[in-house]
Amino acid sequence: MADIKSSAANPLFLREEELRQGIELLFYAYRDFTSDPDSILARYDFGRAHHRVLHFVGRNPGISVAELLGILRITKQSLSRVLGKLVEQDFIRQQQGNRDRRQRLLFLTEQGAALERQLSAVQQARVARAYRQAGAEAVAGYRKVLQGLIDESVREQVIASINRR
Repeated sequence: MADIKSSAANPLFLREEELRQGIELLFYAYRDFTSDPDSILARYDFGRAHHRVLHFVGRNPGISVAELLGILRITKQSLSRVLGKLVEQDFIRQQQGNRDRRQRLLFLTEQGAALERQLSAVQQARVARAYRQAGAEAVAGYRKVLQGLIDESVREQVIASINRR
């Protein structure tokens, strides 16, 4: 695998050029990380917002709409469009909250769970391949970097949520 000016050889890894390369690599990685799911989503006329909703509802069955809005940090209007389509096409079902009937709790349907598994499988394969190539120590470092990119105000909450599963 080709190496981009290795920061191991350069202890000044916080130089502007090193940071720019890291950002550029993130853009390329994101492009390719989303390419396989994008082609699957296109069959349903869905986009990345639909994918994110399917992912977080699948990882958090019974999540409220308010909690989902907090995770995604999108407007109610944007979520409403995406969620409406997923509900209408039977990928997600809504249920009233037990304590608060105004609350809408979200669950994947069988069809939604199958699509979420399919989307997740292609991304897991890509991540597993990269993890194998990088090795355990690099994976641990990568996780630290990703955690460091999360806003400090919610970092511990996000990490705790992920580790709970």
